[in-house]
Amino acid sequence: MLPGGDGDSSPPVRKGDDVTIGLLLPEKETARYEKFDHPIVKKQVEELTNGKGHLVYANSGGDVALQKRQMRSMISDKVDTIVVDAVDAHAIAGSVRAAKDAGIHVLAYDRLAEGPIDAYIGFDNELVGETQGKALVEALDGKASKRSKIVMINGSPTDPNSASYEKGARSRLSAVTIAKSYDTAGWKPQNAEAHTKRAVSELGGDNIAAVYSANDGMAAGVIKALKDAGVSPLPPVTGQDAELAAVRRILTGDQYMSVYKPYIKEAATVAEMAVRISQGRNIEFEAMAADVVDSPTAKEIKAHTVMVEPLTRENIKSTVIKDGIFKVSEICTPKYAVACAEAGLTD
Repeated sequence: MLPGGDGDSSPPVRKGDDVTIGLLLPEKETARYEKFDHPIVKKQVEELTNGKGHLVYANSGGDVALQKRQMRSMISDKVDTIVVDAVDAHAIAGSVRAAKDAGIHVLAYDRLAEGPIDAYIGFDNELVGETQGKALVEALDGKASKRSKIVMINGSPTDPNSASYEKGARSRLSAVTIAKSYDTAGWKPQNAEAHTKRAVSELGGDNIAAVYSANDGMAAGVIKALKDAGVSPLPPVTGQDAELAAVRRILTGDQYMSVYKPYIKEAATVAEMAVRISQGRNIEFEAMAADVVDSPTAKEIKAHTVMVEPLTRENIKSTVIKDGIFKVSEICTPKYAVACAEAGLTD
């Protein structure tokens, strides 16, 4: 029996390469899901099964009810394993139980879903927040104090990662004052923009020392609101995901930093774990899940944790370019030619 899941101690049923993996991704506001996660998982499943495996894919576009229907459809289709990045980690628990009752393995991907999951594959989420918070303090160039007012634009309250990001960030922001803190429904940039406008109105743009934005999409909304309010120079703004637009904003100085999360490694890992558990190759599966996490509904869940690192103007070349996330030509369009030259980015 795998920790965190249901079952008995009977030997696993071994299968060949003809396995079917279901992949459920949560939304399209974050560019990574369609650009990286889906195609990487698809490619890995094909390669690991000599072209005989199948990937069934769906993206719910942030709709909780739709994701439940998509999962029910995969259960009805009798896929071998479902990889789910939950829109709402709590709401998906019943669907996870239904899948397990149907004899289908469930892997929680990127967000720790509740229910009897077999394993969780994701990043060290508190470390993400710590990385962001540490960067903000450093950006204040030794002038961080309780007079420094920070605005926090946190992620969606239905995403359990959001609380971990915020907890990690707050652990590094004890030297400053968190003047305003907002949860952002659906991780939507327009909601982040509205929160920032409200903060500027209530605090005054010149009184905001820095803005903690939990991800890059929201950082775009934050920066737009600050610019529209005439705030100049812009205060340091964090992000996460190393999206193309964010890399460019970092080059121009509009955004201070992002957090680089190697999606290629995360997606490739979950694909291999899904294939191995589908094939009944549990020794190989468990060897990849050496960590342990707890959810509100299950303890000692097998986990694979992928590390992260800060992305700044200084290390663009050694992170997203080196790892093949972006090419210099993708980043350095004519509009960004000067900024790229100053940062030493050349083909």
